[in-house]
Amino acid sequence: MKPGDATRERLLAAASEEFAAYGIAGARVDRIAANAQANKAQLYAFYGSKEALFERVFSAALDGIVNAVPIDGKDLPGYAVRLYNEYLEHPELVRLATWARLERRPAGHLTADADRLDSDKLANIADAQNAGYIDKYFTPFEVLTTVIAISMTWSPASTTFTATSADAPAEHQRRREVLTRIVHRTFAPAT
Repeated sequence: MKPGDATRERLLAAASEEFAAYGIAGARVDRIAANAQANKAQLYAFYGSKEALFERVFSAALDGIVNAVPIDGKDLPGYAVRLYNEYLEHPELVRLATWARLERRPAGHLTADADRLDSDKLANIADAQNAGYIDKYFTPFEVLTTVIAISMTWSPASTTFTATSADAPAEHQRRREVLTRIVHRTFAPAT
């Protein structure tokens, strides 16, 4: 472990909480440093600016969710359910993405490196389409973005209802079943 690594990690953890709660504009460097038991000079020395720190936090969050929730084009409903579960366990990921959309990239791809992040998933979907598991009417990108949107129905980005891990297990099970049925019916191959 290099000198300063523990401080960097504390700063990233505090920044993740701060940005998820307040966004980029509302986040305060003073609070991040205080919550990390560091000082502002260390934060700026390690990350350069509040905006660069957000980019580092957001990039790590995206990489985390991409790796935590693998896709299987032969089981799109399972992918939607795994995303739902990830949003329950890590609602801050959705909040960070929402802030990035609102404050950084209001249109187009959420990230500049979306092609890198999505390429394996899109290839997996295309392979599943060629094998007859997914309706070929849809492009792989349409499938991916729609399944992600459906999986976020009860996420912190929902404008109607946000689920939490404190909800009754039967409610979570019902939502998982709803996601499974909707995704299956939407993308099943045409007969």
